[in-house]
Amino acid sequence: MKFIDEAVIEVRAGKGGPGARHFRREKFVPLGGPDGGNGGRGGSVILRADSNVHTLLDFKFQAVWEAKSGEAGQGSRKDGRAGEDVVITLPVGTQVFAYDLENKDQGDLVVDLDVEGREFVLAKGGRGGKGNAFFKTSTNQAPEHTQPGEAGEEGAFQLSLKLVADVGLVGFPNAGKSTLISRISAARPKIADYPFTTLVPNLGVVQAKGGRSFVVADIPGLIEGASEGKGLGIRFLKHVERTKIIAHLLDLTQLMENGEEADLEVLFDTINRELRNFSEEVSAREQIVVLTKVDSVSSEERVEHFRQRFVARGLTVHVISSVTGAGIEELIEIFARRVFPMA
Repeated sequence: MKFIDEAVIEVRAGKGGPGARHFRREKFVPLGGPDGGNGGRGGSVILRADSNVHTLLDFKFQAVWEAKSGEAGQGSRKDGRAGEDVVITLPVGTQVFAYDLENKDQGDLVVDLDVEGREFVLAKGGRGGKGNAFFKTSTNQAPEHTQPGEAGEEGAFQLSLKLVADVGLVGFPNAGKSTLISRISAARPKIADYPFTTLVPNLGVVQAKGGRSFVVADIPGLIEGASEGKGLGIRFLKHVERTKIIAHLLDLTQLMENGEEADLEVLFDTINRELRNFSEEVSAREQIVVLTKVDSVSSEERVEHFRQRFVARGLTVHVISSVTGAGIEELIEIFARRVFPMA
């Protein structure tokens, strides 16, 4: 399934049906009066958050959504049938903004569908018109007047998906994020030994001991300048905004261009600078440092050296190998204790 997290749609609610102008005409009823029924209301366009939907791909193929109009009223005081509502299912975490089609400009936030099952009426159907029976009074026994149906609401909106996950995996390209999420969940992202293998976020459900389960998001690799649009840029930084904790992956085998060891603290600080430039709130979130690919490092002293440098900064540090499985179960338990602190 192709991951799409931005889309623009147009919606139009149904028009209300017109009221009927009708007079009762029956044999043996000499004093028949007005009996025109009311028009039916127009259908509304309703949004619903659904955890079974994971992308906005459908809206690239269907950009216009219209509800049915209400039917006209009839004689014998029969009201017209209401127009059928249109229910649009969206991924949990979708934000809906007003949108100016002419200037291609995003407006104010209309609704944030951040909870499973939440519904919102995006465009309300028009009210049905009154038939002439409604206007009968003691002084106006045979009204000719009726009402037309009201127009339904309409507009253009931008959909923006922010993943809802408990743990966000961040780090430079090839830090081991995709391999980790494939090891701890059923997610199967593309894995290769070149940068930017992961082009879209991936979600995985992790089962911990005691029946605890939580969602992990693999965020595509960040680089210096990501908050300014470099690399995959700011587009995917938004997906860490809803996470409870951030797992910052650092590759123990990473080398600098001249072949010398990279300073992992410099790499760590670079990513955190991008997070801070993007959002102070995100950068203040609890982080767990995960040193990956320990199976490829021959010196335990070197690993411990890197670990202690982060511990000295007051950070929780864990060393793993997604290939051999070393440290994986312990890492899952660390995540679970942070996600379920009272469990």
